[in-house]
Amino acid sequence: MNDSLTALRAKRGFICDMDGVIYHGNRLLDGVAAFVDWLHRENKRFLFLTNSSERAPAELQAKLGRMGLDIGVEHFYTSALATAQFVAAQKPGASAYVIGAPGLVGALYEAGIVMNDVDPDYVICGETSAYNYQTILKAVALVQQGARLIATNSDLTGPSESGIIPACRALVAPIELATGKSAYYVGKPNPLMMRTGLRLLGVHSHEAAMIGDRMDTDIVAGIETGLDAVLVLSGCTSRAEVENYAYRPHHILRDVGDIPPPA
Repeated sequence: MNDSLTALRAKRGFICDMDGVIYHGNRLLDGVAAFVDWLHRENKRFLFLTNSSERAPAELQAKLGRMGLDIGVEHFYTSALATAQFVAAQKPGASAYVIGAPGLVGALYEAGIVMNDVDPDYVICGETSAYNYQTILKAVALVQQGARLIATNSDLTGPSESGIIPACRALVAPIELATGKSAYYVGKPNPLMMRTGLRLLGVHSHEAAMIGDRMDTDIVAGIETGLDAVLVLSGCTSRAEVENYAYRPHHILRDVGDIPPPA
């Protein structure tokens, strides 16, 4: 175990999920402050890469600031940004009907994608508290008229201060079922997200580790992209649940506080 942790600590780059790894809701998780201090002290390259599309990087920076962590905005990358970049590359100047929070809408605007609820090129779905039956009906009608269905991420559930809650895949599922169309999911474990993360860090896959709390997104994304995959048990996956999957993380830790060496 010590040799394994020594190899992990020697990595140049760290890509970290946020929900269930760094915080639950507005509560900073155990060991995070020590882990971030270690990243800075050892001059590690790190990126908080989240499948959540609700907040812009500046909002995530401010959120962690309220929890006592001073982290530059350049250390954040979201599925909203990845989705906006993907759509803009596929069809520059596209229009979209969006079911999502301001983080997603803002990223799309910045990528030159305009809002359109009449004849959009895309229906784009992310997490939002404004989800309702009327938005489902509208999305279904537009997809049936030919709009392509995009989702920011494939997370079915996510952790919160009140427990496990529905996430993006659960919200887009009624649209898929009603139309018979499958969404294209941009976030983890899609390699697009991971390759962008490595490029932003400026490291190769064998020099980096992916830290997450979900086997079906974080861990499989790390494995398939060639990173060391680190599962932390501070989120929505228990040690027993790891046995439900055919693949295994390289490391299973209680939380990110296990990564820095003891003082």
